[in-house]
Amino acid sequence: MKVLQINAVNKIASTGRNASEIGDYLLSKGHSSVIAYSAGPSVNKEKEYHIGSKLDAKLHGLLSRLSGKQGYFSRGATKKLLAFMDEYLPDVVVLNNLHGNYINLSLLLGYLAKKDIATIAVLHDCWFYTGKCCHYTVQGCYKWKENCGACPQLKKYNKSWFFDRTEKMLADKKKLFGAIPRLAVVGVSDWITEEARKAPVFSNAKIFKRIYNWIDTETFAPRNTDALREKLGLDGKKVILAVASGWNKEKGINTLLEMANKLTDDEKLLIVGNIGKITLPESVIHIPATNSVSELAEYYSLADVFVQPSLEETFGKVSAEALSCGTPIVCFNSTANPELIGEGCGAVAEVGNIDDMLSKIFGILSQGKEKYSEKCRNFARYSFEKQKNLEEYERLCLEVLKLNS
Repeated sequence: MKVLQINAVNKIASTGRNASEIGDYLLSKGHSSVIAYSAGPSVNKEKEYHIGSKLDAKLHGLLSRLSGKQGYFSRGATKKLLAFMDEYLPDVVVLNNLHGNYINLSLLLGYLAKKDIATIAVLHDCWFYTGKCCHYTVQGCYKWKENCGACPQLKKYNKSWFFDRTEKMLADKKKLFGAIPRLAVVGVSDWITEEARKAPVFSNAKIFKRIYNWIDTETFAPRNTDALREKLGLDGKKVILAVASGWNKEKGINTLLEMANKLTDDEKLLIVGNIGKITLPESVIHIPATNSVSELAEYYSLADVFVQPSLEETFGKVSAEALSCGTPIVCFNSTANPELIGEGCGAVAEVGNIDDMLSKIFGILSQGKEKYSEKCRNFARYSFEKQKNLEEYERLCLEVLKLNS
């Protein structure tokens, strides 16, 4: 079986690492695998295809903002990709993130339909089935269920400077995805999988399947953190941890700061990730973003409780990593957040209710982390184990390949 994955990035960020690990797994099972990507490091040119150039991506982004249309440019780069596909002849094409200003959606999806290539659309966010939005729940806009237009988030997600083309973009996606004879849709959580089932864009899909993202449960495992506690001055303190690569309003930084102002002297909020120029309360210890998984595992293990303040998560890898390190979680009851908390692995707070979130945190702190750790670890191993979830991708590729056109 020949599998071509298409993604905005290679080897970097969560989607790039996922694609790389799927490719390595397929190769280990005797299949052929190539990743086509726009940005990121090149590791093995025999297993990779680089789409376009930095200049092409910048021009695509400019034209997108001027026209209000996303995925309508990069014609030359996409035609070269299709020429490569004519040579490679993939049996299955896996579509990951395509909204990085590097692909012409009409050319690519039209090719997949014309050639009757088994296609898997992986939903790392909501862009595939909306006019342009990657998330919509906080805005409360569900126009994608019928027709987009008058978009309330026109200035977000690769913003448009002048025009609202969301009605046309959604209509085009319905037509393009609807023409693919063998189409499967993968959601990285139950939440987004169920949303996708309601989407007219995927009315022609033959398979809907949830496959969780995975983590290395041996790397993200409980560690001794006595030295780290002493280094950070946390001896005798209860530690509440929050982790993100970058913090902003959407990720919940305002929630964290409001919580921090209500902590006692015996409690500390440890924030890992870039935050910009923000004045932090004395109850906060800030650690810049790190790419070291070993360092992250120490922070997760150090914490008494992990807090997920974001309201919009299609999965939430940091939550899975925290659980694997034996740390209970408190999150808001929104999108995919609550399904990542197994029974006895933490608590779910009312959406946007900071006092309720703090109450749940204090409840866990009073009972002690030890009450939760084993259940957290077991749930992470069962739900997010790498080998098991990679096997599901292989089975799905074989399943969609056998579908009748």
